[in-house]
Amino acid sequence: MNLYNSSIYIDDIRKIAELDYTWDKLKNKSLAISGATGMIGSFLIDVLMYRNEKHNQNVTVYAFGRNEEKAKNRFENYFDREGFCFIKHDINIPIDEKIYGDRVDYIIHAASNTHPVAYASDPIGTISANVIGTNNLLDWAGKVSCERFVFISSVEIYGENKGDTDKFAENYLGYIDCNTLRAGYPESKRTGETLCQAYIKQNGLDVVIPRLSRCYGPTMLSSDTKALSQFILKGVHNEDIVLKSEGTQEYSYAYMADAVSGILKLLFDGECGEAYNIVSDKSDIMLKDLAKIIADYTGRKVIFELPDATERAGYSTATKATLASDKLKETGWKSYYDIESGLHRTIDVLRSGYEY
Repeated sequence: MNLYNSSIYIDDIRKIAELDYTWDKLKNKSLAISGATGMIGSFLIDVLMYRNEKHNQNVTVYAFGRNEEKAKNRFENYFDREGFCFIKHDINIPIDEKIYGDRVDYIIHAASNTHPVAYASDPIGTISANVIGTNNLLDWAGKVSCERFVFISSVEIYGENKGDTDKFAENYLGYIDCNTLRAGYPESKRTGETLCQAYIKQNGLDVVIPRLSRCYGPTMLSSDTKALSQFILKGVHNEDIVLKSEGTQEYSYAYMADAVSGILKLLFDGECGEAYNIVSDKSDIMLKDLAKIIADYTGRKVIFELPDATERAGYSTATKATLASDKLKETGWKSYYDIESGLHRTIDVLRSGYEY
């Protein structure tokens, strides 16, 4: 489907691209994004290309990905346009700075497996992207005189809520059983954050770390097996919502546009070495209530079904993982989407691309 045919999606791009940010920091600069065709990376690129078109931003976007055909389909509106350059590259392989030039002003590392089946079926690839890939990009950042590196981290680094806090603040340590298959994602994200601190100390890099809550939006991949993504796809296809637990898990969520606005705010105004939680307002909710919002909106019902072994192996064991976003708000950031408006927009955009 072509997301650019959706007026709702274009409105999301416009809203974020027109925020009162210090966009001049990107004027005539270059920015590399790994995971370019992913949920977050692709929307971020759409925002930047909008700035180029409407505001003469003149930022060169280097979009890193492994599948050129997929990138051509996703970015068909400007794939061959000046200011956009797709780089076919696996970030687990070191980057030769001579190939891509001797200067890249900003790097945003958004490449990672981000859903349960991927964690369970490709645990090595999950860890590699978050550790080896991060190391390769940080190493490259120093070689190309990068002004700021943004490492996209996750709520998953907090692990289990030990019952001593209501919301995870950035200084919460949490608990993760490292001797499990499922630990590959959160532990490798933790290691990625630690690598960032090492490069700050040893190589003098400027790095900031957004920690995303569970994200959703019309840029989600059809292969995404996260519970919310599956709920949304059921709603899009006018099917009952399948809940594979009692649904009492409570999580924080972020609509993709809020997530990207937070990332950009930190790119411009975050403090080096600091991590910041990103969560949409009024988006702390139990899974069963999340499912009900979608079922009510699409005129269907919620049914319960046990997961298979592969799915279960990739599921988070956290029963409460809500985030405090006070630290990010202190930079002047605000969210624009609550859970209901974000879900409705996502379903409406995706439905516009399907035939029944």
